[in-house]
Amino acid sequence: MSGEVSLGSSFSTFEKQDKILVGLSGGVDSSVCIQILKEQGFDVYAVFIRFSPAHDASLQAAKAVAKQFGVPFSVEDCSDLFESEVIEPFCNAYCHGETPSPCVLCNPNVKFKVLAAAADRMGIHFIATGHYARVCEENGVFYIARAASTERDQSYMLYRLPQDILQRLCLPVGEFEKTDIREMARTLGLVSADSPDSQEICFIPDGNYAAFISERGLSDKAGRFIGPHGEDFGPHKGVSHYTIGQRKGLNIAYGQPIFVRRILDNGDIQLALAGDEFYSGICIRQVVRSDEKTFAPGEEYLVKIRSRATPSPCVVEAVGDDDMVLRFASPLRAPAPGQSAVLYLDEKVIGGGIICEIFE
Repeated sequence: MSGEVSLGSSFSTFEKQDKILVGLSGGVDSSVCIQILKEQGFDVYAVFIRFSPAHDASLQAAKAVAKQFGVPFSVEDCSDLFESEVIEPFCNAYCHGETPSPCVLCNPNVKFKVLAAAADRMGIHFIATGHYARVCEENGVFYIARAASTERDQSYMLYRLPQDILQRLCLPVGEFEKTDIREMARTLGLVSADSPDSQEICFIPDGNYAAFISERGLSDKAGRFIGPHGEDFGPHKGVSHYTIGQRKGLNIAYGQPIFVRRILDNGDIQLALAGDEFYSGICIRQVVRSDEKTFAPGEEYLVKIRSRATPSPCVVEAVGDDDMVLRFASPLRAPAPGQSAVLYLDEKVIGGGIICEIFE
């Protein structure tokens, strides 16, 4: 296996580990998380967080896993909170030409908030999930750090977690590769050993977010396709069907590949030739920083502009009350308003914000 489990400094003071509450989804990662924690000496409890009716099948899987391990199991229904904090903002953002990340919205506002509240009611301090990331501590401040697995790293999705969550959080799966986790699950004979990987949009099982938004009766912004040289290619299907950098599904015969370059405020979609979808900087809003300090112009970081992106150098160019301008060392492809820009120092997540403007 790729690494030994490191629980971090917040766990080092216990000769025998304390109780811990695991957010159990029913999938392989959170299932093996239970085993790792049991081996560490924790008294493990499990809770399934029900976000929407789309998660009901997973509830049965989670029950089966908890039964296999013989750990206390409970269910927290947060469907109303998930609707107001994740689904509604997700749909509204798409209808205004943005490309939101539901996990970024959910983690601080729903999932970890509900998990921590459930732990508090049970008299449990520590909480854990099966995310591929790590928690580190430096001078009394806790940070999310990248996982041992570069391919599976989920630190990007956790950048908005506050200190009161980070200081009690354990992410043991972050020390391993996915193949290690599958192997452990099969060795243990877990019912979740071969469960499929989780979906990015968990509340839309078929992945058709445009249809999901339409079925909710929301008004999509109309407009026209504008070609690389100002050509009018006629009306498009509505801005919720498109995102910056998209090439497939445009249904425009141009003789060479074209991409969505920008979604304009009036609903028009500006198209570009390959190579013209790169940008030199962005403005981000709703800026957060893990150490709760203030960013300053001239600071240099690595930035990820989407969850699977390679971290790239950038510099802080300007800082406002709630926003910040980042300039890339080299132009990056298709930063999309609504997505997050997450800042790193080496492996450590420093903070970030929601992309609101893109600069050539």
